[in-house]
Amino acid sequence: MAIRKLDPDADGKLYRSISEVSEMLDVKPHVLRYWETQFSMLRPKKNRAGNRMYRPEEVRLLLRIRELLYGKRFTIAGARRTLLAERREDSPQGELEFAEAERRMLIYEVKEGLRDIVSRLRAGREARDLEPTRAG
Repeated sequence: MAIRKLDPDADGKLYRSISEVSEMLDVKPHVLRYWETQFSMLRPKKNRAGNRMYRPEEVRLLLRIRELLYGKRFTIAGARRTLLAERREDSPQGELEFAEAERRMLIYEVKEGLRDIVSRLRAGREARDLEPTRAG
């Protein structure tokens, strides 16, 4: 089985139908639907008619699944474990925690700045309220 087209981003399409993807991977559409039940990270969107629409990242995932199952002769369970391990390697927890901490710090600083502005505005209003009125 030869893969008909290797690069899912080549023509810039945002979504591909199941028939396009099955032709691209040289597998039947029912195989793609079966893989969807076996690999939880594979969740294509469905259009209003209920047809599966695959994004480029899902097509890349399908290419990897096909490579593991047909090229390297993995079992479905082995391919699933490999994909989960690769996903863990790609997004180390430490980096995510640092990004989250940085985001929270930025939000905290913005809130403190806004509180400071509000208190200054209130102080200015109170000062104006206390000024004696000039009769003209």
